[in-house]
Order: sequence, then structure tokens, then C-alpha cells
Amino acid sequence: MRIGRSTGVSHPGRKRRRNEDSWVCDPPIFAVADGMGGAKGGEIASRLAASALGSAADGSAEERVVALVQEANRRVYERSAEDASASGMGTTITLALVEDDIVTFGHVGDSRAYLIREETIEQLTDDHSLVAELVRSGKLSPEEAEIHPQRSVITRALGTDPDVDVDTFSIESQVGDFFLICSDGLTSMIDDDVIREVVARKRDDLNAAARALVEKANRSGGEDNITVVCFEIAEESADVPADTAQLPVLDQNGAGDDEDTLSGLESVPTVDTMVVPPAEAQAAAAQPRKRSRWLTLLGVLLVVLVLLFAAAGLYWALYL
Repeated sequence: MRIGRSTGVSHPGRKRRRNEDSWVCDPPIFAVADGMGGAKGGEIASRLAASALGSAADGSAEERVVALVQEANRRVYERSAEDASASGMGTTITLALVEDDIVTFGHVGDSRAYLIREETIEQLTDDHSLVAELVRSGKLSPEEAEIHPQRSVITRALGTDPDVDVDTFSIESQVGDFFLICSDGLTSMIDDDVIREVVARKRDDLNAAARALVEKANRSGGEDNITVVCFEIAEESADVPADTAQLPVLDQNGAGDDEDTLSGLESVPTVDTMVVPPAEAQAAAAQPRKRSRWLTLLGVLLVVLVLLFAAAGLYWALYL
């Protein structure tokens, strides 16, 4: 088996003027980094991380993936410490390293990796975000997570500390597997089944599939930068079409010539990503829920008082 066709697409979305996503589509390495930090901080962070994903030291695939992510973290952290204008910046990273029939992933943040195999789609990575932590602990339903006011709070990112915990895992691939890595600008706008359906319709042309995913996210609101990197696993003897392999079909920091990314919506506010340690994030999330419980109790008490006054008035009218 070998890497077949691959492609990458990035778009600023419909509500942001700047694209803070960066991506790598350079077999055998594929990655998406979603920067944050205000001004140009997010853009700098994601580009520094992407540029660090070259060759790694000897070791197992997972050890080399961790080394690459740690090097990316070091570059972002040091730049943030040295450059006052970039202070506090950070970035997510989701990385795939393909060797023979094994795909090894490294993951930090809330960008995602998916596997589409035959008729099914599987999310391979776990989001390092407040709402994801609450869903996994049973304190929040997936439906509540979609509208939670703190859904932009992530609990892990590159560049915020000298060292970072990296999720690593490996997948044994099969011929025909379709791997997708994306920023949350895609997954916050369309759900997994829509991703699967779009890819199924455009599977013969990876460029068209990637563009269709970006277009679908933009039509659903396009509230954030949208980046998609995808690749296939092919037979060893399969030819890779020259018009789709390793070909970015949109400028990394711009939009297609035929689309207005703002569409008159630039005044609509968007919520920037925040990085908060898991314990602090859960404590902060509990506050609105406590206030909500007190408001509910107060409302019930008022209703009871109104009913009591009404009953007293009725008794007074009938019997006195």
C-alpha cells in the first residue's frame, strides 16, 4: 500500500478577514494548525508550528510524531516569550505520518482527524476543549455542547507552556481509506454525516471534495477559518493522478477568486478561541449553571407565592 491522492484547502470563511490556519500536505506528513492569539499572533503561531514539521529524530513513529509536535511547541512558545506583540499566542495541531500501512497521529487542541472507510466515518481524535470534556464526563449532552457559550474554550494548545501533552495513536490502514484532517471551522459548521455525504459524492476528485466541504461550511455560516487536508491509501501499483496529488487548490491565506468571503457580514461578532487548563475551565463553566439553578429556584418560588395569594383571595371572596 502507498499514499494515493492528497490535497489541501484553506479559506478564511465568511466572517473573518484574516486566515490563522496553516496546513501541510507533504507526503508522508499531513497536518492542520489552527492559530489563536489576536492581531497576527494566531497566524504566526500556526505557521511556526507547520514549518516545524520536517524530519524528526530516530525512534518509533509515535516517538517521532511527538518530537515533531514538541519542536513546534518550542518554536511557538519561544516566539511568544520573545515578541511582546505575539505574547499569549498558540495553535492547535493535528498531524498524520504515513509509513507503509500504518498512519500515526499526533494531536493537540480541537482540530480533528477523520477516517472514512467504505460507508462509515469515524472521528479519530478527541477534542481538547471544555465542552468535549463536559460531554465525556456526562455533564453536558452533545446537543447542549453545540450551543454552549464556552464552546470556544480549549484546554490544550501549542505555545502556551514550555512542554505540551501530545495524544498519539496509530491506525492500520486499508486500500481505499480516506483520511481527513480539518480545523474546527469545518466541524463547527457541518456535522460528520454531512462530511461523509459530501466526500462520497466527490470521491473521484479530491480537489472537488475538499472545495465542496469548504463551500458547505461557508454556506452554513462560515464563522471561522476553514482548512481541509485529505489523503487516500492506494494499491502499491496504483498511479497517482498528477492533477490532484499534493495540490493546494486555494491560496493558503486567501479566498477563491469567485467568492466574497465577507459578504457584508464583517460586522457580525465572532468568538475567539481561548486556552484554559481543564480544571479552571470546568470551574468557570460551573458558574453560569449555578446562577441558572438559582434563577430557576427563584422563578418557582415566585410562582408558588402567586398561587398562594390567588388561593387566599379566592377564599376571602367565597367565605368571608
